[in-house]
Amino acid sequence: MTESASTGGIPTPPSARRSYAAQVAREVLARWGARVGLAWIGLLVLVAVFAPFLASSHPLLLVQEGRLSSPVLAHLGAADLALLAGFVAAVAVAFGRPPWSRRLAVVLAALLVGGGGGALFLSPPDLVIHAQYREAEARGAYDWVLRAPVPYSPKDYLRDRGDTGLQPPLADPAHPHWLGTDVNGADVLSRMIHATRIALGIGFVATGIALGIGVVVGGLMGYFSGVVDMIGMRIVEIFEAIPTLFLLLTFVAFFGRNLYMMMVIIGLTSWSGYARYVRAEFLKLRQQDYVQAAVACGLPLRSILFRHMLPNGVAPILVAASFGVASAILAEATLSFLGLGLVDDPSWGQMLNQAVQSSTFNWWMALFPGGAIFLTVFAYNLVGESLRDALDPYLERKA
Repeated sequence: MTESASTGGIPTPPSARRSYAAQVAREVLARWGARVGLAWIGLLVLVAVFAPFLASSHPLLLVQEGRLSSPVLAHLGAADLALLAGFVAAVAVAFGRPPWSRRLAVVLAALLVGGGGGALFLSPPDLVIHAQYREAEARGAYDWVLRAPVPYSPKDYLRDRGDTGLQPPLADPAHPHWLGTDVNGADVLSRMIHATRIALGIGFVATGIALGIGVVVGGLMGYFSGVVDMIGMRIVEIFEAIPTLFLLLTFVAFFGRNLYMMMVIIGLTSWSGYARYVRAEFLKLRQQDYVQAAVACGLPLRSILFRHMLPNGVAPILVAASFGVASAILAEATLSFLGLGLVDDPSWGQMLNQAVQSSTFNWWMALFPGGAIFLTVFAYNLVGESLRDALDPYLERKA
């Protein structure tokens, strides 16, 4: 039986045939703010994944005595392989039609397999001498060299060129640095490219931790209500009273500067907002007929909460998550700006801290890292606003 015949000869409109997720995605992408925000976030993802090939002191390819080699591949680590595997998996599943949960599972599995395989089979050298390829090329030791678009690694302090230090953009015509150099002489553009990994990583991982805890706690509070809801709300209020920045400062003082510790702390202190959203949605959904039917059928609690109720109450969580990623990025940038972030790894907040050195204002160290932070946070806010407009039935009804 055809689709039109099953509906009495009336063809089903295309909007009815699309899934709810597809309709939301279509409405979000119809807004220019979401398109601009997603375009910037997509650019950051591409830069983060291919950072070793975009900014590196190691040549991409070289020919020496007739032999072809790739030094940049020899210096790849487990994190590089994990990001490449996750990106390939994301592109592969993007053109299929499996559910979003299955697509996410495939990408996460690719990240884990890539990271595990990189840790087992890749062995980048512990001692890295960035100047060796420049010196060999100057001696004419190579027949042919292909370098990265930015031929400097983020930790290449150019010691072979003397004490360079802070230099504005294009100050040295012989060795131009498009965005200048930082206080240690490292190329700012290279450090900004590699810093996208920290910005995106801390945003997604911290928000993922907060979402996981908030959905579980909020779902239990909203479904059971009563005593469970009362105890859960007291726990939520306790965590809301904990200042995230001060807790981060305390952990840095006791346990040192660790990126993964920052992710965990930001995630553990920001789940209370998600729990409130899920609790409110589940309090409304628990009396719906399909929930009562699932309970009457004897389905397990896990299936009732996360398979039947959560997909129907996920709208406000997605909006809050987009703003949560921006908040996590700002938290890391604030900590790095205060000089309590990562020591040697590049970070936008750390570079922003170098805008004022020796009582002089270094405009390029304020403009470029600060602009990257602003644009990234603004992009997530644009996506969050578009999601809220697309998911809010009252706004749609007024329109």
